Amino acid sequence: MNVIETKLKGCFILEPRIIGDSRGYFFESYNQASFAELTGHQVNFVQDNQSFSSRGVIRGLHAQAGEFAQAKLVRVLQGEVVDVAVDARPDSPTFGQHVAVHLSAENKKQLFVPRGFLHGFVVLSEVAEFFYKCDNFYKKDAEWGVIFNDETLGIDWGIDAEELIISEKDQILPTFNEAIASLKTT
Repeated sequence: MNVIETKLKGCFILEPRIIGDSRGYFFESYNQASFAELTGHQVNFVQDNQSFSSRGVIRGLHAQAGEFAQAKLVRVLQGEVVDVAVDARPDSPTFGQHVAVHLSAENKKQLFVPRGFLHGFVVLSEVAEFFYKCDNFYKKDAEWGVIFNDETLGIDWGIDAEELIISEKDQILPTFNEAIASLKTT
């Protein structure tokens, strides 16, 4: 596996070693020992999630606060997405910065999103099947988020705004600065 460090400390792109022949291909998508050795992160994933979405669907930007924060290892099983991680750790030198990575069934890349990050993606293909591992269980009361088109973050989602499909919940999320201020007061 090849591990590529992003500009955000602790956030990595993982490129698996693919073994292919006339039958198809095989690759190891996760190995706890190799992951720890290559990234320096010892992670105990406890929950797997999968979503299926059509072109233009944005899911995110979401996170969980405090003791319920989650690290995620994400990948695409079908289709293509732009996957985004935003550093929301106030003590981080890259606080408020983001990375956007094209993940697809074809390139088989994965993104490791550490705890303390907002995460989201938009579907670029006709449909996408998205899979991710989490190191903490989902807790609805701990969830928070930021509006996808926050001007402070300046995320290029790689798709025209008129094509976007956004849940009601995600349409009313606060800006990054509003969300961070709210977290500080709770």
